[in-house]
Amino acid sequence: MMGMKLLVVEDEQRIAQYLKKGLEAKSYIVDVAHDGEAGLDLAFAEVYDAIILDWMLPKRSGIEVCQRLRQEGNHTPILLLTAKDEVTERVEGLEAGADDYLSKPFAFIELLARIRAITRRPKQTRETVLKEDSLVLDPISLQVTRAGESLALSKKEFSLLEFLMRNKNQVFTAENLTERVWEYDSAVLPNTAQVFIGYLRKKIDLAFPNESPLLRTIRGFGYTLGGKK
Repeated sequence: MMGMKLLVVEDEQRIAQYLKKGLEAKSYIVDVAHDGEAGLDLAFAEVYDAIILDWMLPKRSGIEVCQRLRQEGNHTPILLLTAKDEVTERVEGLEAGADDYLSKPFAFIELLARIRAITRRPKQTRETVLKEDSLVLDPISLQVTRAGESLALSKKEFSLLEFLMRNKNQVFTAENLTERVWEYDSAVLPNTAQVFIGYLRKKIDLAFPNESPLLRTIRGFGYTLGGKK
């Protein structure tokens, strides 16, 4: 991790300096901002390997900063720090675009582990429009069309479809999908992935009988999008 550049956005001076000193001791290069506006400006002006972002910030909240970055096509990994620990709030942060979540107070060794985890995930060119047959998904505008017709998808339907399109022709079990798409939601039910596969199938395949079916169930194995029929 030598030379990796991090942005810490934390309004509590003591915590910010603690993080900066500790991370620099581990050979990270660290910039610090003390409010959401300053953090957003730095995130747009510089290239970072990861952003450590506090939830509660002056001027702009961590959630607002995260949403704005994602809306503008910035997909730098984000670790959200917060005193909030309710499942619904954790999910809110992740659905806003954060890659991971760490509750205060936390051990520095755990922070390091989370940073290593989010920075070693494969970097994807999320700006690229995804296409499979007549199905088109735009990760920036969050628009999905089939045969030129716009589809209305929920956030999780969109996330599931994007994951399947980025990994087309690969077969995933329901458990795989739950781990990858609902990664940090401890409230998810065992059959959630199957239910959402059903929702997607209705919207992208059954609603278009004149188009080739794209979402397939491989009996005994799982689900896939694309590939040979």
